[in-house]
Amino acid sequence: MRPAGDGIREDPALWTRPEWPEGASARGSHTGAGPYDGRVDSYWAAVVWSILPTIVICVVFWFILRSILRFDRTERRAYARIEAEERAKRGLPPRDAAAPTAD
Repeated sequence: MRPAGDGIREDPALWTRPEWPEGASARGSHTGAGPYDGRVDSYWAAVVWSILPTIVICVVFWFILRSILRFDRTERRAYARIEAEERAKRGLPPRDAAAPTAD
């Protein structure tokens, strides 16, 4: 004796896909000949289009990081120059000569 089910497994007529009206598909408003309408014709074009956003984000990140590091380097140079000028005005030795040695 078989257990009672929902009837779908038992009735082979329910296994088939329903017919869609002309111009419609299971995915909605897609009207192409098949599930893929061919906007990207080749495999390599699809590869490039899928990797391109990652490459663009990496390049933008690299430029931002590079500009931050360059700004920091030039800012440290400017502060060192200002500090050297102030030390010279006050008659103090340059910063490198004022640092004690570890000997």
